[in-house]
Amino acid sequence: MRVRGLMTLSRRSILRLVAGMAGLPAVASSASAQTYPTRPITIIVPFPPGGAADNITRLLAERMRISFGHPVIIENVSGASGSIGVGRVARASPDGYVIGFGYWGTHVSNPIVYSLGYDVVNDFEPISLLTRNPWLIIARNTLPAKDLQEWIAWLKANPGKGLVATLGAGSAQHVLAVLFQNLTGTLLQPVTYRGGAPALQDVIAGHVDMAIEAPGTCLPHVRSGIVKAFAVTDKTRFPAALDIPTVDEAGVPGLYYISWSGFWAPKRTPKDVIARLAAATVDALADPAVLSRLAEYGAEPFPREQQTPEALAAWQRAEIEKWWPILKALNSKQD
Repeated sequence: MRVRGLMTLSRRSILRLVAGMAGLPAVASSASAQTYPTRPITIIVPFPPGGAADNITRLLAERMRISFGHPVIIENVSGASGSIGVGRVARASPDGYVIGFGYWGTHVSNPIVYSLGYDVVNDFEPISLLTRNPWLIIARNTLPAKDLQEWIAWLKANPGKGLVATLGAGSAQHVLAVLFQNLTGTLLQPVTYRGGAPALQDVIAGHVDMAIEAPGTCLPHVRSGIVKAFAVTDKTRFPAALDIPTVDEAGVPGLYYISWSGFWAPKRTPKDVIARLAAATVDALADPAVLSRLAEYGAEPFPREQQTPEALAAWQRAEIEKWWPILKALNSKQD
């Protein structure tokens, strides 16, 4: 009886031990999330330094450093309309230490233009919507045309001679340039750049005639008079620059585009880590100093209730449903 009792007790102990071991991964994950982060976090910006994406991300990263108590490092990985940098995020370890900035071009249009090695919906975990804003149609300051109607008249008289800066096939700049041509009956010659900052530099230098760019890249130069602003791509005037007419007022009705941005992590990043990243992002977007700087860039944060992983996922799905038929109709598929 004594031996049998010992054997029974031993068997029960083993079963308890096995059951306890089964719960270890969940406990370890929870403990990891509670201590996260324990080292610097990297945010990959898929464009060169100095552009709107880089400016906004660096501003948020500095504030997120306070929330985390660890540095938040920016790594610029440019090329192929942002798809190279986004691919780096998709392949990163799903531990919350590498996340990425993205926008309409990288997470909506690129799958229609490029053969990607990742899925823009299924290979990422959404973290938070960041900012939104219309874009500006700008031109070199030495352009003789004083407004958009004069510029369109010149383009019609000189087909193919006007140079427009783009970030490659499928980028927002490229798609908007194509829509501009379709709506105005003009023909432009595209010049491709790796990012908005180098494209703007060539507009400033007079090497290209026009661009359709994010205010975070070009608005300070518009305000200083270095480049011209012909119109804003919205139905209403831009609060950050009320003197710039809408595309309707400027003579190109229908050329509407609202840019938006977000943070994503690799697929299978733990939900509690995503929650920590989202909370730090929300804190950054609520900081008065950050809001003031964003206003200087012409960027408006999404409302607090939309700064969630769920809202970013829903927003991206809606944008895909809206824009993929338009992009496919442009027949801009490129391998």
